[in-house]
Amino acid sequence: MHLLDGNIRTLVSALDDADAAILNFPVVAWKRKLAEPVSVALTTRLRGKDLVVVLHEWDALDWKRRLVLAPVVLLATHILFSAPEVADEFSISPLSALATRKRDVVPIPPNLALPSSLRSGSVAQALKDQRRAGRLILGQFGSIYPRKQSTAVLEVAAHLLALGHDVGVVFVGSFIRGLDHVERDFYALANRLGIADRVTVTGYVANAEDIYGILNHVDVFCYLFSEGLTARRASVLAASFAGKPIVVNAPRQRNALAHHSLFRKLIDRGLVRLVATDAGVGTMAEAVSKAPRGGLASLDATAEIGALWESVIDALDACAAAR
Repeated sequence: MHLLDGNIRTLVSALDDADAAILNFPVVAWKRKLAEPVSVALTTRLRGKDLVVVLHEWDALDWKRRLVLAPVVLLATHILFSAPEVADEFSISPLSALATRKRDVVPIPPNLALPSSLRSGSVAQALKDQRRAGRLILGQFGSIYPRKQSTAVLEVAAHLLALGHDVGVVFVGSFIRGLDHVERDFYALANRLGIADRVTVTGYVANAEDIYGILNHVDVFCYLFSEGLTARRASVLAASFAGKPIVVNAPRQRNALAHHSLFRKLIDRGLVRLVATDAGVGTMAEAVSKAPRGGLASLDATAEIGALWESVIDALDACAAAR
């Protein structure tokens, strides 16, 4: 790991003992790091080192972010994608014809693993009390933003409530603020649906012990992605380690998860339950109501994450062999 601190001398020193530099995009605070990725990429190539760029998004990025990424991508000796959908998006972009043809898709590991102990704070206790009273708790882990369609979970909850189910919803994460009014629109919908008092948004939670202390009290996780499930949804993988069923709409592409052993296992063992890609709220609600409450047999998180990292390392080794 090397901190991008604007110091080219320390970067050059770090590169001396390296075969390649690996840049992982997108960068969240990209405006504050506007020029550094380009300077790192250029320095890496001038030092005769490989430059591996990992892309998790392409079409979903604002055009200004793609513009900033363009020179880095053009300098790359290898490009790795987190999902075949992202690879396809890039392949039809004008930049693709000018970029390296050394490309591959790698399985991205989850961004969290189940900790050895759980911490039960005020949110976890409130959910525990609701479940004791017979309430079904729907959950979602990860940031809240329009493309994720988090508000669909509100509609699923309202639909179940109309059918006579006692439902609560918890979002373990925070709102991503951009040019739109994500948080305002979210709560406006909750009010219109009449479920505002049944919705909890934790905000950013720093520690895995606290995160899984909350996720432990979710009965069913629910995701309805605009593009269907893709392999880059690390938040779904992280949620799976809580051992609760996850209802999510299926990938659009048949081979979307072929490269990702953990996603395939989760589906095969019933922890991830797929509905139609274009499923509506009613279909999602029905699937949620049929999902078992309580815990399911979870996978060995340490072993599964280790296997995914081995696959990533194999891909990086293949990059080195292709020099």
